[in-house]
Amino acid sequence: MLSFPLKIGQNKKLIRKYCRSQRQKQLVRGELAGISQSIVSNILHSEFYRNSKHIMLFYPLEDEINLLELLKNENKFFYFPKCSGKNLLVCPNSSEFVKNKYSIFEPLTEPINNLDILDIVFTPALCADKDFYRIGYGGGYYDRFFLNQKLKALKVIPLSEKFICEKLPREQNDICCDVIVSESGLYQRVE
Repeated sequence: MLSFPLKIGQNKKLIRKYCRSQRQKQLVRGELAGISQSIVSNILHSEFYRNSKHIMLFYPLEDEINLLELLKNENKFFYFPKCSGKNLLVCPNSSEFVKNKYSIFEPLTEPINNLDILDIVFTPALCADKDFYRIGYGGGYYDRFFLNQKLKALKVIPLSEKFICEKLPREQNDICCDVIVSESGLYQRVE
């Protein structure tokens, strides 16, 4: 479990910087591919994934959990996010991706309007807490996206066990997720 050095306290900016440096260490040590593989395996064996048809992934940064292995499942429809101003659009999987201004790969397909078809939204995070709140990269794209009334999808955070902590600082606009999938297993929020 992640515990922050005392000097970080409840400062989200410092937490982001700390988590990025710790993820870089995982990458350098060659641990990330194995962690990603274990997380993908746990997803594939989960009931929520087996019962889903329309799934939104994210294209991983170099030091991020890689879920692209899931694309091999031909019985499901996959989508990727695309940034448009301050909003996140949902686009069908594409054979071509281009880098956006944040150096994140986005599909070249046109966005869909019917967000209610999505069953799962895999949500990137630098870290998350036991209450299913996450700290992302600071743009607020996913939190704004989750406010859409049409969206009924399960919000799932794929994250190394090392980046789950007891409690993170929260702001009014932060939205909690439903599931965390780590290399150790699944954690599901109970209402």
